[in-house]
Amino acid sequence: MKNTRAPVLRGLTVQLLAITVLPLTLLLLLIAFGSVSLHQQDMRALVGERDERAVQSAAAALDSELHHRAANISSLVALAEVAENNSSILTTDDIASDFDGGLAYLDMNGRVITSMPPSGIWNRLGQTDISLAADSGPVFSPPFLDPASNRFLVIIWQAIPSQNMIVAGAFSPEHLARETLSASYPEGSHVTIFLLDPSHQVLFSSGPLASEDIAADHPGVSEATRGESGTTYFKQHGIEHVVAFSSITATGWALITTEEWEMVASPSLRITQLAPLVIVPAFILALLALWFVVTRIVQPLQKLETKAAALAWGDFDAIKDPVGGISEVKHLQMELTEMSRKVQAAQEGLREYIGAITTAQEEERLRLARELHDDTIQSVIALKQRVQLAQATVKDQASKRILGELETLAEQTIENLRRMTRALRPIYLEDLGLVTALEMLARETSQNHSVVVNFKKSGGEQRLSHEVELALYRIAQEALSNLVRHSQAQQADLHISFGEKETRLDVSDNGIGFNMPKSPTDFAPSGHFGLLGIRERADLIGARLEVESTPRNGTRLTIRL
Repeated sequence: MKNTRAPVLRGLTVQLLAITVLPLTLLLLLIAFGSVSLHQQDMRALVGERDERAVQSAAAALDSELHHRAANISSLVALAEVAENNSSILTTDDIASDFDGGLAYLDMNGRVITSMPPSGIWNRLGQTDISLAADSGPVFSPPFLDPASNRFLVIIWQAIPSQNMIVAGAFSPEHLARETLSASYPEGSHVTIFLLDPSHQVLFSSGPLASEDIAADHPGVSEATRGESGTTYFKQHGIEHVVAFSSITATGWALITTEEWEMVASPSLRITQLAPLVIVPAFILALLALWFVVTRIVQPLQKLETKAAALAWGDFDAIKDPVGGISEVKHLQMELTEMSRKVQAAQEGLREYIGAITTAQEEERLRLARELHDDTIQSVIALKQRVQLAQATVKDQASKRILGELETLAEQTIENLRRMTRALRPIYLEDLGLVTALEMLARETSQNHSVVVNFKKSGGEQRLSHEVELALYRIAQEALSNLVRHSQAQQADLHISFGEKETRLDVSDNGIGFNMPKSPTDFAPSGHFGLLGIRERADLIGARLEVESTPRNGTRLTIRL
């Protein structure tokens, strides 16, 4: 008892290890790496949201400062309308501190009336620009480079209609951005900031990448200049960057921030990325276990499955070849081999019984054919002759017509009986051989049905034993009968070939086809009694049956002897 159970326990242990260790290891790896990946994704999304809120807040602060400067210009306009000395207004500290480029009063032709401090930048205001501001609020000029200070300046101006003057103030976008953004993005920050005008001209930049030029197709640039805000990601030199962008509505400027994702990830996150490597040895062991399962269990079982399928189709020798594997698989193959031996013995007894039935069936067909030929057909021929004699003596046209119909009916009955006799007793097979009999079978099938059957012979014709030729003829007869009744085909091929090692019979059609049963044992339950009879006849002469069929692709039946 101990010797019989030990292999079972060993095999069961191996199977349990292979089935449990590998899935659990893969699950642990999936959880470990998946959690790190999910954490990275969440951190990535969180950083993107943080940067988007920060850039929107910074853009709003810049927008507020621009509106504040525009409001100061409007205040100067209001003061100029009531003041006697405009020069004193320009020296107001609260207002002058917002315009590091200076303040000025100009006439409607753009000539400077007074300015603080004196500067030549006011000639930037052309007559067209002045006319645009005649009946509107403060207007922002496009940024321009001041040759004297070598920096970009922007002028805000507004007309004073009552005095035919214009109030203008100039400020540096770089100075404005540096003061406004220092709170959100202090010096030394790893965030790079770009402030662009609508023409993608850089007005201000700071951060690690401030020395690089930003391209017009840089992520976020076109979106921000269109008035949009958001976050995007892009890789540069193999490093992923988080890009946040927002627009400044007052001037149409774009604020772009970019930072490396690796600079955001904390050191603890990098350590957690290496933590799953601890599971790698377990994963290697699981792979070894999987290799053992595949080579010693799965592959032998697959081979055994293939051999079992061949056994189901009657190949009893296939199951005898060893498939290897663990002891349980070998034991299963031994049981299947013993079962196949018993089934083969039972089938041999059944085949002898079916052979006796088939022989009796053929003898009964022969007897019936002889009776039809010697008795029934002769009687109908005699009846036809009597009708012909009666036609010669009758002069009444109506009677002649009736006798003519009887003669035609007798001829049709004689022809049907002869065709039935040929089907029951193929005289061509006995006298002229299998090839001629098959050719006549194909011709009669084409004449009597709506299917064109093409007959073909290849190889040198060989006479086989009477039992074999009769079986092949009956197989072709049954196949064509099934074809006519079920296939809905317009064309079929009947082909017999004689080779040195085998004789082959093929019947194919272009009909609707059918779903093939998985094994011959399913022929009868699925209603394929014709195929069952063909297989039994093939077994009786030691031939192999092959059937290929799929819906809408026709059917091919092959007998290899």
